[in-house]
Amino acid sequence: MKLIILDRDGVINLDSDQFIKNLAEWQPIPGSLEAIARLNQADYRVVVATNQSGVGRGLFDMPTLNAIHDKMHKACALVGARIDAVFFCPHTAESHCHCRKPETGMLEEIALRYNVNLADVPVVGDSLRDLLPAAALGATPYLVLTGKGMKTQGAGGLPEGTQVFPDLAAVAAELLRPAI
Repeated sequence: MKLIILDRDGVINLDSDQFIKNLAEWQPIPGSLEAIARLNQADYRVVVATNQSGVGRGLFDMPTLNAIHDKMHKACALVGARIDAVFFCPHTAESHCHCRKPETGMLEEIALRYNVNLADVPVVGDSLRDLLPAAALGATPYLVLTGKGMKTQGAGGLPEGTQVFPDLAAVAAELLRPAI
């Protein structure tokens, strides 16, 4: 099974420092949904791993988060794309839970649920907290320059082996490039 793990905000949809709190604020990054469709067509299972501390902060509730994810799934379907599962952490950083990235718990849960070793699995994010757990578990970290990606690249300290691409569409093109 080919698996790819994507962060949500800043990778699939536009990000906001004030959180994505409602349906109107969730807007796909141009080309991201089509990139997911191309990955699906190449037999990739696409899974989302996202911190959603806005729930823990009381900025939005679980029905709203579910509605946002429903909008994401429907937008994907309109272009022939499919996200197999969404894993999320609703906790704030102050809770010190194991599922909140940069901890490895969410990715470990994905590996357990899909019965896969994460070695060499692409993990795409726009921040260090997306990339650090990937590197810790032997997955391949991909930084996209959308969302907080340019700021993340400029700050340095990327895990060894991090590959950098302009956006999710460029990551998909690289992963689907025929081997020579």
